[in-house]
Amino acid sequence: MALELQKLTQNMRILHKGGRQSDKTLFFKYYKWILWFTFTLYFLTSFFITNKPIPLSKSRVSASKSSVASRVLFESAKSNKTRHKSKPKNPASFKDLKIYIYELPSEYNEDWLSNQRCRNHLFASEVAIHRALMNTYDLRTFDPYEADFFFLPVYVSCNFSTVNGFPAIGHARSLLSSAIQLISSNYPFWNRTQGSDHIFVASHDYGACFHAMEDRAIDDGIPEFLKRSIILQTFGVDYKHPCQDVENVVIPPYIPPESVRKTLEKSPLTGNRDIMVFFRGKMEVNPKNVSGKFYSKKVRTDIWRRYNGDRRFYLQRSRYAGYQSEIVRSVFCLCPLGWAPWSPRLVESVALGCVPVIIADGIRLPFASVVRWPEISLRVAERDVGKLGRILEEVARTNLSTIQRNLWDPSVSKALLFNEHMQEGDATWQVLESLYNKLQRSYRRRSMVSSQ
Repeated sequence: MALELQKLTQNMRILHKGGRQSDKTLFFKYYKWILWFTFTLYFLTSFFITNKPIPLSKSRVSASKSSVASRVLFESAKSNKTRHKSKPKNPASFKDLKIYIYELPSEYNEDWLSNQRCRNHLFASEVAIHRALMNTYDLRTFDPYEADFFFLPVYVSCNFSTVNGFPAIGHARSLLSSAIQLISSNYPFWNRTQGSDHIFVASHDYGACFHAMEDRAIDDGIPEFLKRSIILQTFGVDYKHPCQDVENVVIPPYIPPESVRKTLEKSPLTGNRDIMVFFRGKMEVNPKNVSGKFYSKKVRTDIWRRYNGDRRFYLQRSRYAGYQSEIVRSVFCLCPLGWAPWSPRLVESVALGCVPVIIADGIRLPFASVVRWPEISLRVAERDVGKLGRILEEVARTNLSTIQRNLWDPSVSKALLFNEHMQEGDATWQVLESLYNKLQRSYRRRSMVSSQ
């Protein structure tokens, strides 16, 4: 019996020793997985501390903060993923500027993009600015309580007429009013300032008056619900006008930067310019249209009557898809008013190195603090169209080379072109610079000052 007990004890020692060896082997076998799990947990914890979501207490954002906001208005999880891409640095000049983009239902924006023209026509800055802001990750905030400004992406110029193909904007007021009703019912941010820190784009003939005819635009005026907001608009004049009686930033009309790049790849800025004076576009022989209104205040008709047949002037009334190839061959490009003072020719001329000849009395030009318009363009009064030939001959003889040298500075055209991903100095950059100068309208900034 004693002998059997001794053998059993020896066997247990052997098993115990073997168990310890097995445990040790298992530990070394799996230690790398344990290490990997530890580091993963560390990095995930660090990430969520740095990229905190909107706190649950802040997701209840009715005027009393007691009801849950409509989920469709919050940035979706899919949109949030864009924050984790490679981010451009927040430009130092904007410091900690933050913009919140409302995630509106698709009928306010994305649905309109089914028509490709919506992205590329002259009013498409409303799409371009939205796209650029969404891609400007360090300036965009997903927490509305951190925002200085609130951007409402409503595309109102993509409703193209089936009769003439032009944008029909009769629905603009109702569409914008609906969007404001939606956000003001589900967020406190509009109601606390009556929209004074909210941004809209109105890239139409007479801006936020939403009509192509000036008399009708003046009669209708800016909708009451927009009068306290910030409007980014193509319309601007240097005298009192009801359609700019609102806080506004004058922006350039949209020209696709890709089209400019392709044209310059074939014909560089400094290439041969064998056309002295160029214009292609609508020039009525009889300026009074069927509505009884005079197009371009008769200016374009006067140009056609006086200079059609003049060898110095290359004037064309028909459309031509490759007209940019004509601009890049021209020395002077006429930019007369149409229904409104501004024209896409302003941007195309500058971008393609043709000296813009602006014939639109009182026009206020975009980003004048950066684009030195007097040094890169000519202004001719509407009443002086009859002197146009002599004026341009004199400039060609005297200071044309100086104007062209200023015009061909790459930073000039860059400031007037919108890119899908904002670049330093481009049109979106200039918009943000302008907004930064309006930070006194930011509710968040005012609250920070009053709490100090």
